[in-house]
Amino acid sequence: MHQTRRVILASLIGTSLEWYDFFLYSTAASLVFGKLFFPTFDPLSATLLALVTNAVAFVARPLGGIVFGHFGDRVGRKTVLVVTLLVMGVSTFLIGLLPGYDAIGVAAPILLGVLRFVQGLGLGGEWGGAVIMSIEHGDPRRRGFNASWPQVGVPAGFIMATALLGILNATLSEAAFLSWGWRVPFLLSGVLVLVGLWVRVKITESPLFAEIEQKGAKARMPLIEVLRTHPRALLSAFTARIGVDVAFYTFTIYILLYITTVLKMERSVGLNAVLIGSACQLLLIPLFGALSDRYGRRTVYLSGVVGAAVWVFFFFPLLDTKSFPLIVVAAVVALVTHAAMYGPQASFIAELFSTRLRYSGASMGYQVAGIVGGAIAPIIALQLHATYGTTTAVSIYVVIALAITAFGLAIAPRSAEAQAQAVQATR
Repeated sequence: MHQTRRVILASLIGTSLEWYDFFLYSTAASLVFGKLFFPTFDPLSATLLALVTNAVAFVARPLGGIVFGHFGDRVGRKTVLVVTLLVMGVSTFLIGLLPGYDAIGVAAPILLGVLRFVQGLGLGGEWGGAVIMSIEHGDPRRRGFNASWPQVGVPAGFIMATALLGILNATLSEAAFLSWGWRVPFLLSGVLVLVGLWVRVKITESPLFAEIEQKGAKARMPLIEVLRTHPRALLSAFTARIGVDVAFYTFTIYILLYITTVLKMERSVGLNAVLIGSACQLLLIPLFGALSDRYGRRTVYLSGVVGAAVWVFFFFPLLDTKSFPLIVVAAVVALVTHAAMYGPQASFIAELFSTRLRYSGASMGYQVAGIVGGAIAPIIALQLHATYGTTTAVSIYVVIALAITAFGLAIAPRSAEAQAQAVQATR
């Protein structure tokens, strides 16, 4: 039990730091990167281009999932988790040192895109390893709860990133924030990574992987075997994530764009609302993970899908009131529905694959979905509102994505469902 808690803590700290790095970029892209790296374009085009560089990471994440998933199934989970943390931390630190367009011209946005790509590689390998380590060390009857803790890294990282940017934005002048203030959180990543590495080197390798290794049963080409033997599981993992991603980035990133560009309100309004909602998720994600151990992964997951599909039609009208308390309500309820999906998501996806192929299969299914989910969600939302002049178009887009997620839950292989039921039967 002591080792299980240590592994869960190491996974939580590591994923929090990686998501801190990842969301730091996403938030900065929506707030300042357009002005710094694309100053020759009009404000809307500059913001869109900044979001395109943000989307580059989502393209890199499947590649990171393939590469690190392969080594995770071949070499071991622990070693790969140390490497992914280093990759993410170094690239984030370098972004903090990157000169803007005014200093080095077109090289600035190019280097920005390259470093964002490297960030995506690191995160692509991180998620699968952290979730799998939590599952494979713990009690099979508590897999939903244990696997939910790496998921908590998402709101934890978001809180750290948005809170720090929010404080700097509030205390510095516009000129100071654009000049050097935005760099501070990126440079701080270098220190935080050292903390994460110190924790991770102390954990032991997954006992289930060690057993596979001892038996000589490791897959030679894990990804090829996943594609050959688990196609339905891969499709289920891919589709089950799309709507979750689209809803999340609409509720956390597009809200910042909408509040500042459409409603003409201060950046701090959106940042603070999302910050409060993310704080609620710190407790809700493990709660929904635990509920999935009792009531089943799909049942809890689907409740979040339905909740988000309904709430998105209330979300924008509440924002349009320009009332801060109502904007907070909009963000909090939206992120509650996301927590209901995200809590059981990790165990749901990981349980679709056998131990010897789990790192590759779970990483591939999860990360590829990010390309058609979170990568383009803010861009599509921005374009839909610009084209149709109404948030109803954005809400319909979110509902369509959530319908795809419901499809993914429905087609989950019966073997995974049977495994979950067998686990519950031993409670």
